[in-house]
Amino acid sequence: MFRHTPPSEITVPAPSSRPVLAVAHRGDPYRHRENTLPSVESALAAGADAVEVDVQLTRDGVPVLLHDRTLDRLWGDPRRIGSVTLDRLGGIGSGELRVPTLAEALKAVAATPAAKLLIDLDDAGPVAATWAAVTGLGVEDRVGFCGPVAAMLAVREQAPDAELALTWNHPRLPGRPLLDDLRPRYVNPPFGLVDPAYVDAAHELGLAVSTWTVDTRRTMLRLAAAGVDSMTSNRIGVLRRVLDRRR
Repeated sequence: MFRHTPPSEITVPAPSSRPVLAVAHRGDPYRHRENTLPSVESALAAGADAVEVDVQLTRDGVPVLLHDRTLDRLWGDPRRIGSVTLDRLGGIGSGELRVPTLAEALKAVAATPAAKLLIDLDDAGPVAATWAAVTGLGVEDRVGFCGPVAAMLAVREQAPDAELALTWNHPRLPGRPLLDDLRPRYVNPPFGLVDPAYVDAAHELGLAVSTWTVDTRRTMLRLAAAGVDSMTSNRIGVLRRVLDRRR
């Protein structure tokens, strides 16, 4: 289990002393459908340090991998995921190309040495069931969480030692009262907000910087030079090669 330190006490390594983490956005979505087991496994095979996935709850409260509230965009089914029980999901897709449970994704990541699953939660609704799935498999040390303030506060209540990345869409960094309550390891802005001054200011607060969604080589190199600690990309193979060659 992670031992959490208040942000003010975290020492962020200097850029020359640590690698930039490569995080796969919803798996490897340019090769396999996002948030499916083939996509997760492809990202791990490409060398992802972590795979970011989205979690929604079925009608019977099972956490599954899905970004949208409905099944329409990915699966051509207009129903809301919250109206469908897990057994009914079995009729959508086939084989591994289907909506997987969070437990299945956790097992896939746990079978890959050192890899982690980064669970993206848009709100507090799935938090309790998500944490129950994690603890039920005993993989607390193989997961992190990202999302907005309300969701991350709910995670912190459930999991005092979980690693958090606070998704943050503002050019000004979070204030000290919020950081003290939430104790995030990372601040997680979109890449357009990130420059060397932003990274330096975050590091001074004891925050590592993760950023998304970084898909071009030029932007990957710019952000690495700016000193970010983690990048999330739809092109995990490209990101892995860029970071390895730079290092």
